[in-house]
Amino acid sequence: QVQLVESGGGLVQPGGSLRLSCAASGLTFGSYAMGWFRQAPGKEREFVATISGSGFSTSYARFMMDRFTISRDNAKNTVHLQMNDLKLEDTAGYYCAAGWTAVPDLNAYHTWGQGTQVTVSS
Repeated sequence: QVQLVESGGGLVQPGGSLRLSCAASGLTFGSYAMGWFRQAPGKEREFVATISGSGFSTSYARFMMDRFTISRDNAKNTVHLQMNDLKLEDTAGYYCAAGWTAVPDLNAYHTWGQGTQVTVSS
């Protein structure tokens, strides 16, 4: 059974940092691209970042660049999202997903975690 479990969310002040993690099981982890998406209340789920199976290729939503970094550890079946300089508008549920190719399209991802909440508030 394929399972993705996110962790690391929480409450943080503007300008703060969080590191999200996603632990995968039941799949050959290095064969899959991994993506992070987010969804705020009343809004559609949107792309944040993605990383290829090897970890050599990454892609980010344009407005995330230079603040967020995606990485993966294939030996530990985990993918991380380091988020710095968090803003109020970053408040959302953050979801990791596994797919065949590292693309921004959420339809390319076939397995999703349950999400972890990130709240940015002063």
